[in-house]
Amino acid sequence: MTAPDAVAGEDRPPGGADRAEPPGGERLQKVLARAGLGSRRACEELIADGRVTVNGAVAGLGRRVDPATDEVEVDGALVPVAEGLVHYLLNKPAGVVTTAADPEGRSTVLDLVPPEPRVFPVGRLDLATEGLVILTNDGPLTHRLTHPRFGVEKEYVVEVEGRPSAGAVRRLREGVDLEDGRTAPAKVALVAPGVLRITIHEGRNRQIRRMCEAIGHPVRRLVRTRIGPVADRRLAPGAWRDLTPAEVRGLAEAAGSESGGAGGGLRAPGSTLARDR
Repeated sequence: MTAPDAVAGEDRPPGGADRAEPPGGERLQKVLARAGLGSRRACEELIADGRVTVNGAVAGLGRRVDPATDEVEVDGALVPVAEGLVHYLLNKPAGVVTTAADPEGRSTVLDLVPPEPRVFPVGRLDLATEGLVILTNDGPLTHRLTHPRFGVEKEYVVEVEGRPSAGAVRRLREGVDLEDGRTAPAKVALVAPGVLRITIHEGRNRQIRRMCEAIGHPVRRLVRTRIGPVADRRLAPGAWRDLTPAEVRGLAEAAGSESGGAGGGLRAPGSTLARDR
């Protein structure tokens, strides 16, 4: 007898191969509610509307999941569901290294946040660059925020030497030629004499500094002020806080759709640590 076609809401992984629900797994609506998506009833409605997928397949009511291994998405945006995940926002001061350890013994971003649970920086800011850095033990979200194909926006306030002309600003907006190729168009505003606000969605090494050097206005001070939808003008240099569930969802949404946060990106395997700056 031929197996019946999949019915609406049936859970099948990509490629058509069956994947059994984990023995003793948790109800999907309970996991979604714990992740801050609303009440269990509201999460049941999300599932019933076909807006929730597990490992790439539309989930049905009654689905059980293993939060430690299953990838859950709502409207194409990853939902961090594993227990024990933390997401920190740090305002990195100049002179602090954005790595887990430094062979030269310099202070690192990990020295500024709680030692447990172990977290890692999402991307990098160079030694002299200040501003916002996310640190987390959430591997899937880290991948989406750092892989260049997802194109999450990052905004910087840049103090440069001299006063950029309208033509220089236009060059930054349209893209400038660097040794590793032409940069993608950027959002650029002259907010004060010698001060620019630049938003990019690429992650090349020291990109902002090299862009400004290319137009003849080297950087004097560089501060990252926004990552995707997350910003915090009140966070003091060296201080950190937990990201709110809404901010974590906003980051996932910025990196979750085919259009990405600004420049788009398809969900793809592999990972790369972007180096901003």
